[in-house]
Amino acid sequence: MLLPAKSEVARQLRHYRAWERSMLASPTDVTVRTTFEDSGYTLCVLMGKRCAREAADAAERYLRTNLLTHAQERTERTERLSPAGHRTPSGAA
Repeated sequence: MLLPAKSEVARQLRHYRAWERSMLASPTDVTVRTTFEDSGYTLCVLMGKRCAREAADAAERYLRTNLLTHAQERTERTERLSPAGHRTPSGAA
């Protein structure tokens, strides 16, 4: 399965959230509402969802996965090099 670039997902999610705030501040502004809906549609296409709110949630989860995976990998590396498994230089006792 092809996944979108995280940088593009982050950019589109920021764009969507910014227009969401603008739309909530000016709900009767047709231009703002249209642009908000367009940004939601773009996020839906990018994330493969039918609803903009679901797409935004999916984008946030997708962006978090890298952070969680990175944190888990760091923890695993730290555990491997912990004092119990600490490697000593050759010749040292």
